Amino acid sequence: MKTPADRLLALDTARHSADQYGNHAIDEFLAGRLSRRELLRYASVIGLSLAGGGLFASPQARAQGTAGAANATIRVAHLTPTGAIDPLTVTDAGGLALLVQTGEFLIDDDGQQLVLKPALALSWKPNDKGDVWTFKLRPNVKFSDGQPFTAKDVVATFDRLADPASGSAALSVLKGVLSKGGTQAVDDHTVAFHLDAPNGNFPYYVSSDNYNAILLPASYVGNYEKSFIGTGPFKLEKYTPKVGASFVRNPDYWGNKALPQRVQFSFYADEQAQILALQGREADVMGTFTVQGGAGLMNNPEFKTIAVKSSAHRQIHMRNDDPLFKDKRVRQALALTLDRDVIVRGLFRGKAQLGNDSPFAPVFPSSDAGVPQRKIDLAKAKQLLAQAGVANGFDVTLTTEKYMEIPDLAVVVQNAAKAIGVRINLKVESQSLYYGAGTPGKSDWLDSPLGITDYGHRGVPNVFLNAPLTSTGTWNAAHFKNPQYDQLVAQFVAAVDIGSQRKLSGQIQTLLLDETPVIIPFFYDQLIAMRAGVNGMRFTALAQLYFDKVTLSA
Repeated sequence: MKTPADRLLALDTARHSADQYGNHAIDEFLAGRLSRRELLRYASVIGLSLAGGGLFASPQARAQGTAGAANATIRVAHLTPTGAIDPLTVTDAGGLALLVQTGEFLIDDDGQQLVLKPALALSWKPNDKGDVWTFKLRPNVKFSDGQPFTAKDVVATFDRLADPASGSAALSVLKGVLSKGGTQAVDDHTVAFHLDAPNGNFPYYVSSDNYNAILLPASYVGNYEKSFIGTGPFKLEKYTPKVGASFVRNPDYWGNKALPQRVQFSFYADEQAQILALQGREADVMGTFTVQGGAGLMNNPEFKTIAVKSSAHRQIHMRNDDPLFKDKRVRQALALTLDRDVIVRGLFRGKAQLGNDSPFAPVFPSSDAGVPQRKIDLAKAKQLLAQAGVANGFDVTLTTEKYMEIPDLAVVVQNAAKAIGVRINLKVESQSLYYGAGTPGKSDWLDSPLGITDYGHRGVPNVFLNAPLTSTGTWNAAHFKNPQYDQLVAQFVAAVDIGSQRKLSGQIQTLLLDETPVIIPFFYDQLIAMRAGVNGMRFTALAQLYFDKVTLSA
């Protein structure tokens, strides 16, 4: 057990290797303006080590343990990938979980404390402006085909991901941040990222939070499903599209060898089929599940479930250029009809945190918790509608997708709006129809006056702030255009020190509460389930599954 004196000594030791940003973060922690978790998360971004000696050890990590038998075959009931498995293009949970069996990132977001940890990079540091980040790479690493891992592989990987002509799914993250040619080898084990603009959270862009950023050899030319080439603790045994995949221990792995001999994935069409496989003892583990669908697992002692906090959420967008929602008072009124506490308890059984109509989730150290929480207020909502000239309400169609709890949330929104005379007709579509081509005029997502869209976890708010809400954002379904907001976001992205980030986040949160282009009522936990005899399981809020430390008892 670490005493307060031990922690102070550790912090004092850390100061000797800290730069101005690290010392500022320590000062903020000692002044009570950063929690221990927030300090650890921020320190990991700027490459300041505070975790030595178990300074902030995770109780959850200790509790999971690794008791049980090694050399087992771990069977996974897995959602069928929606398309070809390729690090460059994959976007679905079914596909990205397979990538991390053999592939690795420069940095890992550990999934439990939500902090960055060294993986193929040992350390990273920004320059004073935050527009050049230098990474030291791990030596003596080999790909599964025997090729050595060096800086040239990092350059090739990120040039591929940042190339607009490559079809890269990572462009939604890297556009405007890192361009092709911006990644440069300093020597065989040092890489410098020259960014398009200063970015205080850049390490997250090359971490496991950017699930496309699996490191591949410079010689890679495609056809990933044939080899699943990577540097990870497992290597491919067999992959059969639509059927399953198996991976075996990599005897030449640079780190601790995987405990299981084999991980066997069987593909299933939906969550209920996965749950039946787990209950029928045909599987040991299943990935992300919903509270509604997995209630039987959560109350059964034969199984255990693990949750991690996340920034995953739903955005209820209102088109700001539509006559119905052009007046911000109408948007505010709709937001005031929702009882967020009831939603968290009812839809998620408490496995979620309240949202406050901005992308700043409670898990982000940069979030300003001092911004007042929006609560249900029907009287105020009716007053706002009257002031906007629609005292008797109006009719509107809410378009959304059939995915997880979203259809249930749509009904909640529909019923809540009735209380102020807003009559909502529901249009629940398949995901393929809802998202269409992802471009205005071809996508119900981007063209509907009122809609609900799912947003998966990110380690920092940058993508959530940019893509759905800036004037030129590619996911701007609200058609929100606010120059002051755009300027604040640019300043936030460029800020390196945590004090500046939090100050700017408070301004952004306050502006979004006033404008209310979107409603974000909650941020939900990610859940996985397993048999009671499974130990050492690790996963992330992006549904990445790690089996290298897993043991299995009867």
